[in-house]
Amino acid sequence: MTTTTTGPTAGRPVGDGPGGRGTGAGPGRLRVLAEACWPEPGDTTPPTVPGFVHSTFPPLVVAVADRCLTRRHGDAPAPPPVGTRTAVLLVSASGDRASAAHVHDTVAAGGRPGPLFFFQSVPNSVAGHVAARWGLGGPVVCLSPTGDPRADATAEADLLLHDGDADEALLVLIEQTADGDHAVAVLLGQGETECVPGDFADGSPPTT
Repeated sequence: MTTTTTGPTAGRPVGDGPGGRGTGAGPGRLRVLAEACWPEPGDTTPPTVPGFVHSTFPPLVVAVADRCLTRRHGDAPAPPPVGTRTAVLLVSASGDRASAAHVHDTVAAGGRPGPLFFFQSVPNSVAGHVAARWGLGGPVVCLSPTGDPRADATAEADLLLHDGDADEALLVLIEQTADGDHAVAVLLGQGETECVPGDFADGSPPTT
């Protein structure tokens, strides 16, 4: 399988140091290898994912991750040894709002949530699904940032690569807002040239 560097920002450097900040003293520099957004032109509803119910949060994570990884690797799984050295970072300030609201309303009405909600209430369940589907053997990390999600995600990826835990990192930033669901997936690798902080996420999801 041939690996390619594709997408609107593929090959573009992300930054120098944690969070893509051009500090000149950070652990390393990151480069965008592939990128995808949801929605893109023609998108309607992401395909359902077996084992996940009610909410669009898990299907959206899978859809945007699949789109990004396909632009890099073609069909799943990712080829070894790259796949086994790829981390997954799921980043969301609000998390799966639809599932949380459903469970709250069900319990408040005296009902019992379905068993699948206990499974999918843990964000790393869908991150693990992506990792298993694509054969990604690096760390699986879920972040709920209180600051800039892009900076926090980039800083975490930078540390994972610098510490030798992974060679590449798939970042999935997702939010469910009043204006709809939005997500960005970015595959990062080590680079050599610094650029503007957070440059990879021109289409990043809003946080409110």
